Amino acid sequence: MSATQRPARRIVLIGPPGAGKGTQAKSISAKLGVPHIATGDIFRNNIARSTPLGIESKSYLDRGELVPDHVTTGMVRQRLAEDDAAAGFLLDGFPRTLSQAEFLAESLGESGTPLDVVLEMSVERGQVLLRLAGRRTCTSCGSSWHVRFNPPIVHGICDHCSSPLERRADDAEDAINRRQDLYAHETAPLLGFYRRQGVLTTIEASGAVEAVTERVLSILTA
Repeated sequence: MSATQRPARRIVLIGPPGAGKGTQAKSISAKLGVPHIATGDIFRNNIARSTPLGIESKSYLDRGELVPDHVTTGMVRQRLAEDDAAAGFLLDGFPRTLSQAEFLAESLGESGTPLDVVLEMSVERGQVLLRLAGRRTCTSCGSSWHVRFNPPIVHGICDHCSSPLERRADDAEDAINRRQDLYAHETAPLLGFYRRQGVLTTIEASGAVEAVTERVLSILTA
């Protein structure tokens, strides 16, 4: 099936840190021919281009403060208005809060293009800890490795550029547990919101990457 024949897909991916959202998003967007829109990428792009929203967000980040919703939603609104998102999109990392979910519903409702599905990637807390605590990141090229699931050929050295690998501060066990607690607190209202709308589907995200991808695509292409 060609890209022009594929049905429009408007998808939100929800899951705790370590659920594999980024990995799955790449496979899903390639299969469905829709852009993978990650909030981290949107922030970096706006900051790099020194857009008004990028400058404003950087001012908060430089002070170590949370970027307020009106800045984040403004960036998302602009990104969804771009041509490549007209036939669908996959949102990763947005919405994070109920107010952001309400904004997205209102914005899409105005254009008559509501969400098709919200995928909750469910992973047990212990599995998330195992995944994140063993993650190592290249200090030069940013490639990600894992001491157990995806080890480099030479311990502590990136296969791609031979630079040292490091463990990110937020991959320490205490930091992981704090992120899990924050996710549970912020996301519970989101799940209820989308469940009431009838668009929430929960996917078991444990196991091999390929198996999870098959589960996800079986829902999206049914």
